[in-house]
Parts: sequence; structure tokens; C-alpha cells
Amino acid sequence: QVQLVESGGGLVQPGGSLRLSCAASGSGLSIRAMGWYRQAPGKRDLVATITRDGATNYADSVKGRFTISRDSAGNTVHLQMNSLKPEDTAVYYCNVVNYYSTYWGQGTQVTVSS
Repeated sequence: QVQLVESGGGLVQPGGSLRLSCAASGSGLSIRAMGWYRQAPGKRDLVATITRDGATNYADSVKGRFTISRDSAGNTVHLQMNSLKPEDTAVYYCNVVNYYSTYWGQGTQVTVSS
């Protein structure tokens, strides 16, 4: 079983920055990919992912503003969010895929407002 602990959400003004982190723990993690999704009222959308080999993928709406990264052990993923816009407001969910299943964090609220 994999446990995910998210941190770093909050309220920020337009143009500001936030950094989200998600730490995975458990036995036999065997992580293949980690990422972030977000959900405003409606469906949950991909924000960014990073594979165990370091390949990254971003939603078009965040390219050039958000950066996803991992720690050296590969068990913690970060999302650096710059130049935030009101439309980035959502609940952000950490996602981890290993060789057995897919896991989701509890979600952290990001609100961009003046």
C-alpha cells in the first residue's frame, strides 16, 4: 500500500508562486510515474507528470509557468507554480503510478485571487 502526503497549497495573488510537494511512502513502492492533476468544478485534469526516467509532460495551459521535479530517491514530487492565474484555482491532487496500481493524494486547495 502506498501513502501520499501533500503539502504547499494556499491562497496567492495573481502573478504569485506556490510550490506543492507530495511524499510517497510504503513498502515496495516501485514508482513508475508521479504527477499532479487538478479539479475545479468538473472533471479532474492533468497538470504535469514525471516518469522514473525523468521524462516530463505538461498541460498546454501551464507550460512555461509550472515545473515538475522529483527528489533523488524518486519518492517525492514537487510542482513549482509561477505566474499563477485565477484560472489555476482548483484542488490539486498528487498521483502516483507503480507496477501494481494508481494512488491519489487527499488534495490540496490552490486559490489564486486578489
